[in-house]
Amino acid sequence: MSTQAIALPINTALPINTRGKRAATRTVFFIAGFAMGLWAALVPYAQDRMGFAAGALGMLLLCLGSGSILAMLFSGKLIGHFGCRKIIVLGVTLACLFLPTLAFVSQTSVMAMCLFFFGAGIGLADVAINVQGSLVEQSSEKPLMSGFHCLYSVGCIVGAGGGAVLFSVGLAPLTVAFLAVASIVVMSFAAFNQLLPFGDHQEAKENVATKPRPNFRLMLMAVMCMICFMAEGAVLDWGGVFLTNERNMDLAHAGWGFALFGGAMSVMRLTGDKVVSLLGRKQVLIYGSLCAMAGYAMAILCAGWAFTLLGFVLVGVGAANIVPVLITLAGQEKVMPVNMSIALVATLGYFGVLGGPALIGLVAHLTNLYIAFALVSSLFLVITLGSFKLKYSKE
Repeated sequence: MSTQAIALPINTALPINTRGKRAATRTVFFIAGFAMGLWAALVPYAQDRMGFAAGALGMLLLCLGSGSILAMLFSGKLIGHFGCRKIIVLGVTLACLFLPTLAFVSQTSVMAMCLFFFGAGIGLADVAINVQGSLVEQSSEKPLMSGFHCLYSVGCIVGAGGGAVLFSVGLAPLTVAFLAVASIVVMSFAAFNQLLPFGDHQEAKENVATKPRPNFRLMLMAVMCMICFMAEGAVLDWGGVFLTNERNMDLAHAGWGFALFGGAMSVMRLTGDKVVSLLGRKQVLIYGSLCAMAGYAMAILCAGWAFTLLGFVLVGVGAANIVPVLITLAGQEKVMPVNMSIALVATLGYFGVLGGPALIGLVAHLTNLYIAFALVSSLFLVITLGSFKLKYSKE
């Protein structure tokens, strides 16, 4: 993302691009991924405990998405008023309070409420850490967003894979959830002092004659981001169910699907800046979307859980750098302040990961999970074709 594309907030007289600020930003990205990864490992247990079919589970997952999206709708103003630090703490606190309940609740109405507030916490934290990440990146002389998102993927690996390992050795879901909460609390305390105490106070003081409005490219980027997040949400919430129900994988190992997906994303995001420098952003969008389509095709068409896992890996490889590239391109648009452009693309994009699983559940209920995954795969064509409509600055 260009470091000259935004006027930094009024508080940036304070040093932002410090080792401590970067480390704290990575830590909170890790925490968000860790919480969602553990939920991925818990989904098959929740389905088994409550005896839900795919459609009913999808409707329940809609509560998680509703909580996240509702929180995101108000997150921009909250971050501007209270700052990144307080909103991150609020979001992480909500996630920690309700994560253990997802491991034992069996009553549908209570589970729906718990998922709603867990989702609200994740939604607040997601937007706030992206704002903090943007501010830290904007004050640096090099792109950092792929690295930040890499830590989210690493968190997903540790949450999903670690949960699968602990389940395999006989630990109960509730015990694993409490261990996860304890780890999150320790990491949050370590990062607290380096989180930014401000958000976007500068914008409210600017004299703007007309309210800025997004252009076609920004809205297209938001849709492309939404599709990519939907693909991620499909593996998160339905990958384990697909492996156990359709590929006969043991329940305790179901979390490995999302863990391998997250691992592939981590590796690709770790090298994301070099990949962009070598290929260019347009090519990253094109090749990445085609690779993700091929991954879903393999998961659907090739029998056996090993091919399904490999397909999820290909989806992770292809999708890894699409969102970081879109966020960078959003920051280069001039029709809105950069912080507003990024918030628009990121927030609308999260509709995919949070509302997408419910849609997939509905499609699976009406047809099956094969058709639902095929639908997600075909949507990557929008990213492939949309990449030709975007504006690219000199690489």
